[in-house]
Amino acid sequence: MGTINVAKLVGKKAKANYFYHLIRDLEALERMVVEGLIEKGPIRIGAEQEFFIVDHEFLPNNNALTLLEAINDPHFTTEIGDYNLEINLDPLILKNGCFEQLHSDLLGFLEKGQKVADTSYSKFILSGILPTIDQSHIGIDHMMPVPRYKVINEAAKESRAQDFNIHIKGVDDLNFLSDSVMPESCNTSWQMHLQIDPDEFIEMFNWAQAISGPVLAACSNSPLLFGRELWHETRIALFTQTVDIRTNSFLLDESQSRVSFEDDWQKGSISDIFKGNISRFRSLVTSEFDRDSMDMLDKGEIPRLLALNLHNGTVYRWNRACYGIGGGKPHLRIENRYIPSGPSPIDQVANFAFWVGLMKGKDEKYLDIASQMDFRDVRSNFYKAARYGMGTQFTWEGRQVPGHQLLLEEFLPMSANGLRKVGISESSITRFLGIIEHRVKGHNGSSWIIDSYRNLLKSKKKNEALQVLTANLFLLQQKDLPVSEWPILQPDSKSHFNLERKVRHIMNTNIISVEKNDPVELVVNMMRWNNIHHIPVIKGNRDLIGLLSWSDIEIFFESEEPIKLIVKDIMKREVITITSQQSLDQAKEIMSKYGINCLPVVNGKKLIGILTSNDF
Repeated sequence: MGTINVAKLVGKKAKANYFYHLIRDLEALERMVVEGLIEKGPIRIGAEQEFFIVDHEFLPNNNALTLLEAINDPHFTTEIGDYNLEINLDPLILKNGCFEQLHSDLLGFLEKGQKVADTSYSKFILSGILPTIDQSHIGIDHMMPVPRYKVINEAAKESRAQDFNIHIKGVDDLNFLSDSVMPESCNTSWQMHLQIDPDEFIEMFNWAQAISGPVLAACSNSPLLFGRELWHETRIALFTQTVDIRTNSFLLDESQSRVSFEDDWQKGSISDIFKGNISRFRSLVTSEFDRDSMDMLDKGEIPRLLALNLHNGTVYRWNRACYGIGGGKPHLRIENRYIPSGPSPIDQVANFAFWVGLMKGKDEKYLDIASQMDFRDVRSNFYKAARYGMGTQFTWEGRQVPGHQLLLEEFLPMSANGLRKVGISESSITRFLGIIEHRVKGHNGSSWIIDSYRNLLKSKKKNEALQVLTANLFLLQQKDLPVSEWPILQPDSKSHFNLERKVRHIMNTNIISVEKNDPVELVVNMMRWNNIHHIPVIKGNRDLIGLLSWSDIEIFFESEEPIKLIVKDIMKREVITITSQQSLDQAKEIMSKYGINCLPVVNGKKLIGILTSNDF
């Protein structure tokens, strides 16, 4: 969809034109399948690499368009956030050496982009979710200034008619509202494409669904969001909720989120998959369609099926059916969208080889997987894998199997056989599947992040721990070693970069606060119970309106009479504050100048932390 100019689908004329071309595209697709016009070989693979751009402090850097212009390579393109970019790698024939070539191509593009980024003090990070991203980075002001993103956002908001409520519960709990689809920019993925023979498409699509859970478990890499430890692959929960527009559907019955894992096995043909999506998900956008697909076929031309691809581009299945044209020939492919970006380029290529091997190596006993497994078990496997990663107990062949056992005893041998069938050498199979095996036996990306982050929190506050984590992720990524070989970070690990220490690194974010009408009697006891000397006073959505300190309330400690005052009677209204981006030296100067030991940390009027002399 990124190559198409889009507009909101409004008005009778626009809708009539759009749906006319959509139906004609479906008819053209069915005709091409029947007439054998869809390419069956050679089989090709392709990939899309999404990534983050960070500044010298490893925070999101909103200079994507500037870098894109300087890189000046059509393989690079935009994503929804102004700190995201994507590389579209060239398709390769599935044959011996293709994964080595894919690895070489990927490294070449990353190196080319990084050389340009170096001139702007920027770095590229491959991570399903960037550890240092926070809610200040997902406002509409950080949306890529490209018309199609604005159009999609407006259409989604109008359809939903209320804010997006994101709620993810894992080890920690995260709940926040967003007035746009921008939380999507927290996600980056390694999207893998495999060309499929049209005669086998439904069977292969169902098989892709069946294996998704175990594959995701081995490849999970996104356990953190805003410093909260959530799912092993938090992207799955976040992306699902970010573009869920079902609140106010007025055209079609949307019983599923636009990001979903289907609700049943597929039947019929490839066109039935598209028909199902069109039936369930209303069209949000349109474009200019100057050619009729059926007329083009009559003239011996191959249509692009623009209307169909436009709709398909707004339905984000974790396994998505795709139609395309390469070398003048139409083809069908399955796009695997659930694999996260990172941890390293070699890890990603190993993920691709593992998945392709499984797709091509399906054992004969799984020929009709739809008759052997309940689809609810398949879907359950997927979401359990997203939550628990390698700790998942999978339902497979009617029994419960630990993830490690299923991957090592069933999936890895099956993948090796599949790679042999398409001519991949034993040395390549050993290299790439060995990476997966070592990961299953050791740790994957999610496990490395979780263990490292927990260690760092033993000696650092949240923001500093996240920054050190991301800096080391970058350093290890640059070595292009498999994540199973990465050493777990220890509590005393450093960033290895000359980072200026700021308020955000040592401030407390777990704040006890009160409101102006709370009784002083309660405040006195809260301060005593929690051994704290300062309590901020807030209103509404955490707006700071005052401060209470130990000196304000100590006269009440020995009082035997009931304290009849409320907070507003004794709080300080003129409060000296600081921002999270100011340096610790500035904080010390302010405290010394005013003779105070506490600085509330604010973003505008909102309280986001508190800094005391003890924190130094």
